Amino acid sequence: MSKVSLEGQVAVVTGAARGVGELLARKLSARGAKVALVGLEPDVLKQVSERLHSDSDHWYADVTDHQAMARVALEVKERFGKVDIVVANAGVATGGPFVDSDPEAWRRVIEVNLIGSAVTARAFLPVLMESRGYLLQIASLAAITPAPMMTAYCASKSGVEAYAHSLRAEVGYKGVRVGVGYLSWTDTDMVRGADQDEVMRELRQRLPWPSNKTYPLGPAVDRIVAGIERRSSHVYGQWWLRGMQGVRGYLPGLIGTVGQREMRRFGARLEGMRSGLVGAGGAADEEARATHRS
Repeated sequence: MSKVSLEGQVAVVTGAARGVGELLARKLSARGAKVALVGLEPDVLKQVSERLHSDSDHWYADVTDHQAMARVALEVKERFGKVDIVVANAGVATGGPFVDSDPEAWRRVIEVNLIGSAVTARAFLPVLMESRGYLLQIASLAAITPAPMMTAYCASKSGVEAYAHSLRAEVGYKGVRVGVGYLSWTDTDMVRGADQDEVMRELRQRLPWPSNKTYPLGPAVDRIVAGIERRSSHVYGQWWLRGMQGVRGYLPGLIGTVGQREMRRFGARLEGMRSGLVGAGGAADEEARATHRS
């Protein structure tokens, strides 16, 4: 599809305080888009908004809260007059053996990554239908291939990929295009947080090339911006991810065999692994929930 100019377009980005969301907001703004930032850290979001090149604003909301997201959708429409682009980027992660995992953290990964994405779409689809806009759902290499020690994250990203593909068929005739964005290990707070655990870091380093590398954030986000400009159905943050689609059917069996060998190698070191949410984004999510409970 030919490129759509982002000049004057209104883009909503969830999980916009840091990482992919923050840099995506900056790059969309540099191309003339007006940006609505959504996340759990109002002070950080305000700072991001103040640094953008174009008109912008920020909203505090938990993407799993339907009432809050519905309010945000209404307020963004009132503030900017329309919504053309929504990027469902908010996500958290946890790692470690499933049998020893923290049930609350495990469930929260599913809630934010899958349920939160659906809540985001439910809130914004009415305004996207008005503008015949574009919804980009950020997934992951984890949607294409399973991985041991990442049960919650892989389940959430596989689920969100399937949900977005289903949604594309439902809303396409109403003029709304739906894309799925895939990222491998990219230099974000989430990945750096996971790497703080020695076992997780070593396991990742033992993955086959090119999936064992950490990729720079800038080029990956540039690819996402290009996908948004083209309203693409599939957006790949790293060039080689497109090729994974053709072999994904073979991966569960392969990972099941090789993964057992790797787990046996690391078995004695698995006890005592941290099982909470990783990275600064995970810490912000835990803090927001703790504040809400109190």
